[in-house]
Amino acid sequence: MPLKEAFKLALDSLWANKMRSILTLLGVIIGVASVIMVVTLTNGAKQFVTSKVNTYGAAVITIRKMPVIWNTIDEFIEFQKRKDVTYDDYRAVLSDCKSCVSVGAQRSNGSGNVVRGTKSTTDTQIRGWTWTMPALSNLDIAVGRSYTEVEDTHSAHVAIVGSDIEDNVLGPGDPIGKEIHVDGVPFTVIGVGQSQGKMFGQSMDNWVAIPLTTFLERYGSHSSLQIYVDSGGGGAVMEGVSDELRVIMRTRRHLAPNVADAFSIDSSATFQNLLGNILNNFGAVVVAIAAISLVIGGIVIMNIMLVSVTERTREIGVRKALGAKRKDILLQFLIESALLASIGGIIGVLLGIGLAKLVTLAIGFPSIVALWSIVVGLFVATSVGLFFGIYPAHKASALDPIAALRAEL
Repeated sequence: MPLKEAFKLALDSLWANKMRSILTLLGVIIGVASVIMVVTLTNGAKQFVTSKVNTYGAAVITIRKMPVIWNTIDEFIEFQKRKDVTYDDYRAVLSDCKSCVSVGAQRSNGSGNVVRGTKSTTDTQIRGWTWTMPALSNLDIAVGRSYTEVEDTHSAHVAIVGSDIEDNVLGPGDPIGKEIHVDGVPFTVIGVGQSQGKMFGQSMDNWVAIPLTTFLERYGSHSSLQIYVDSGGGGAVMEGVSDELRVIMRTRRHLAPNVADAFSIDSSATFQNLLGNILNNFGAVVVAIAAISLVIGGIVIMNIMLVSVTERTREIGVRKALGAKRKDILLQFLIESALLASIGGIIGVLLGIGLAKLVTLAIGFPSIVALWSIVVGLFVATSVGLFFGIYPAHKASALDPIAALRAEL
């Protein structure tokens, strides 16, 4: 029997039992959709984190009071007891680190108010930056300029703002030179940052950056800073700079050789590897659950195909009586099973991509469709159909034509 004819017969059979076919596909659809959605969202998250980590450059090292990630509450409490990273620590690193290409520091307040005339914003992130931080964070200034070392040193009341502040507070016209009040204190706008869009439904452009010295005068120095260091390279270079920074910080804290660090030194690679492991483990769990759905879907396909063989016993008998060979019957039912699973795979791919994009639209979670995931999803779905269709197809091809014809009499 020509392959084209086998596909036609398979499609006719599936179309004749539309509702049963749809219900049969649910397991495959859910399995494939789960894999596609998770891979799409995971790829988006990885790219987003990579881009944000690389915002500070692959060669940037950070010094913090405590690590970003901890394992237990006891660890968190212990880390909280550490001495704050201070402005004096930043000045010490700036003066003593001979291998550092650039050094910067920052602190932020996430609930500031920005007012100009009758317009205002709430929950604006107020950033205190040294004059080197815009370059260290690869901030693109869309309009205007960054502030200078002199402005930072002398606590000037100048500000760089996010695009949300320009749109919602500054109003039309040239934003440069306009005055805004940040938590009641006047500042002159000298620059507007490039728009960064949204993440998890929250705008990433609702911020104001002022000189760190000005920030500390206004908000006090009771909280820890983060120090950022451009090591100038990766691998051994970054490791050497990290060791130099560790010596400087340990010396300032008078730590004995056998005492653990009372601060955290991390690189961008640390965060990338950590998040990569978390996302990969999460993906592995979901893929395992999806695999169970595919197996269940395959079992359902096998049972439905066995029912189909029973219902079409007379048809099989007639075809064999007219000269159809065992391989023709086997091919017909295998194609029907594989086609059924493939259709489920296609629907699952479309549904998975659609759900991922819906999540992106709803909360701003990034999503990137990976071609390999689509190919793998369709291949696995088709393979499931072929594997679980072998037994029903073999049973159909093994029917005796006389017995098959009598079965319907």
